[in-house]
Amino acid sequence: MIKREILTVNVDETDLQILSLLKDNARISLKAIAEQTYLSSTAIAARIEKLEKSGYIEGYYTKVNSGSFGLTIKAYISLEVEPIQKQEFYPYIRSCPNVVECDCVTGDYSMMIKVVFASTNELDRFIGELQHFGKTKTQIVFSTPVEHRNVFPTF
Repeated sequence: MIKREILTVNVDETDLQILSLLKDNARISLKAIAEQTYLSSTAIAARIEKLEKSGYIEGYYTKVNSGSFGLTIKAYISLEVEPIQKQEFYPYIRSCPNVVECDCVTGDYSMMIKVVFASTNELDRFIGELQHFGKTKTQIVFSTPVEHRNVFPTF
């Protein structure tokens, strides 16, 4: 694991504008950002580096369409995991390629797991594996009116 030095840095309106442009298109060129912020490309590069070092930017990602690979069944699985099982559960769930996200949550279930599969049969087999850790409750997604998006405050 790479350890980064996190600096406490305040962001200004220009930093927010840069973050917004990168949020919408992580491949936007420094030149294009410079044109929209009226700064030089060098100044933009320095600001982006500052935002990365201070932890405002954690990485750059490509959004892959899992449906184009036949992974058209999206579901949320709630799982009841006892605290003592977390040491075994965390490495297991990290190793599952169909798990998109797993969050430890409050409520009747301790884990909320987002998954994608090619078929309900595959989903059913995975749920069977999860039941080694505890009780499950599954909700299959019909549609997604709001896709995952990055959110940051505007001032």
